[in-house]
Amino acid sequence: MNLLVLYLLLLKATVTSFSGLTSLPVIHHDLVVERRVLTDRELNAAVAAGRAGPGPYGLYVVSVGYFVAGVPGAFMGLLALMTPAFLIIPMARYVGSKANQPRIRSAIEGVLAAAAGLLVASTLPLARESVTGAFSGAVALASFVLLTATRVDIGWVMLGAAAAGLLAAAL
Repeated sequence: MNLLVLYLLLLKATVTSFSGLTSLPVIHHDLVVERRVLTDRELNAAVAAGRAGPGPYGLYVVSVGYFVAGVPGAFMGLLALMTPAFLIIPMARYVGSKANQPRIRSAIEGVLAAAAGLLVASTLPLARESVTGAFSGAVALASFVLLTATRVDIGWVMLGAAAAGLLAAAL
């Protein structure tokens, strides 16, 4: 894949996201569904790699770039991840000064609702790819319940899921 095209696709995903994994639907659509340069399994691995280390949720974009085009692709992912930071200051100043206007507030709420819907829509194919048996389904369900019903930090949930996997492999 052309590195400029990869950068522009990843930039589109990061610019249109509000935080971390909200860029996932755009990346899934552009790179997995439309261009087929990435598989669901590779996207899952990229998200896992991004979440395994410290840093922002959106760091998985660098791993996506790597899976698509190696080290140069990872560099394009890094650039795409950093570019919105340079654009947000003038945008925040403009939108912030108009945030009390009903039209602007409604537009922001609509975009947030659409982002939530896109996140759910892209998560389902990834879940189908990674939840393959009763055990992984139980871990996924327990993780979902813990994260939605309690205030447990995601790191503890991931650590517990990894421990459960190690225990299951030992038995």
